[in-house]
Amino acid sequence: MHVSHLSLADFRSYARAEVPLEPGVSAFVGPNGQGKTNLVEAVGYLATLSSHRVSSDAPLVRMGADRAVIRASVVQGERQQLVELELNPGKANRARINRSSPGRPRDILGIVRTVLFAPEDLALVKGDPGERRRFLDELITARSPRMAGVRSDYERVLKQRNTLLKSAAMARRHGGRSMDLSTLDVWDQHLARAGAELLAQRLDLIAALQPLADKAYDQLAPGGGPLALDYRSSAGEGLAAANNREDLYALLMTALGEARKQEIERGVTLVGPHRDDLLLALGRLPAKGYASHGESWSYALALRLASYDLLRAESPLAHDTSSESGRRVGEPVLVLDDVFAELDERRRERLAELVAPGEQVLVTAAVDDDVPGLLAGARFTVADGRVARA
Repeated sequence: MHVSHLSLADFRSYARAEVPLEPGVSAFVGPNGQGKTNLVEAVGYLATLSSHRVSSDAPLVRMGADRAVIRASVVQGERQQLVELELNPGKANRARINRSSPGRPRDILGIVRTVLFAPEDLALVKGDPGERRRFLDELITARSPRMAGVRSDYERVLKQRNTLLKSAAMARRHGGRSMDLSTLDVWDQHLARAGAELLAQRLDLIAALQPLADKAYDQLAPGGGPLALDYRSSAGEGLAAANNREDLYALLMTALGEARKQEIERGVTLVGPHRDDLLLALGRLPAKGYASHGESWSYALALRLASYDLLRAESPLAHDTSSESGRRVGEPVLVLDDVFAELDERRRERLAELVAPGEQVLVTAAVDDDVPGLLAGARFTVADGRVARA
């Protein structure tokens, strides 16, 4: 799979931008603050319906504009699709496929698939659990787009349950009458059902990622591992004994029952995938707090490379070599946003060797020298809100 054309309207710094793209490597080069990352951010948004830089849509719309539009032509084997996403801050976003009637944004998930590595990914190792949960959930959605609906259901139930718990806590603190919490049993069931599906997908993903991440880290930093990925559940220690989704559902229901008194006191849901964490170890020590800056960079990059290898392997077109370039089709677009400037020469060259065979690789860099020579391909200069083929 590759994006053959990217079109932006009132997205970030661009009033208009038309960028023709090809398979292979495309590097966007220009001084910082000129809009290089905005281009790859738009591609990433089509794949995940979120930005790797901000948590809301408002900053994505050019100042003074009411909406932004991202449009991309996507080639997958012999099939070409036009996907369009309209961002409307404060209102519902809308999506189109091949100029059809507007639909839900999540309907386009799976058409564009990306794996994006950026400086912000250092938070995967050094940051809060929410960063690692987001990493897992975006990847399970890339593997199975239907999981966007499961995640949405879980968030909706969680919000409703928290509202009920908060009202109960407020009533207790102010000496009011006890609330009728009989509906909490129903919300428990809904939360546990969606949570069990989300949890099962996360556990399956971690099992698939473990050997790939360990291999990628060894390629980037030989002899520096091994890596270990472990899942810590807020539902307690019974995770290892759970063999299926029904076991996970029962585990969550039991944990919710045990935590209910404390949840009512605090007014918040304390059990569920939203409270879990992915524990990262390097050798025998936790990566967070013990890994050096260089090791943390390599760890985060290994997680992204493992994600890339996993999606490539699972693509139905992964072994199609019919393209004239000899590259495999169906694999995700790999995005390296200002990555090489952060790596030493040895890691830079190793990374270039690993990603060069990708069907489509998008790179951003402040100067040409930051792009390894092995990544020969199209070059674009980005300056003053303009993108030009070099």
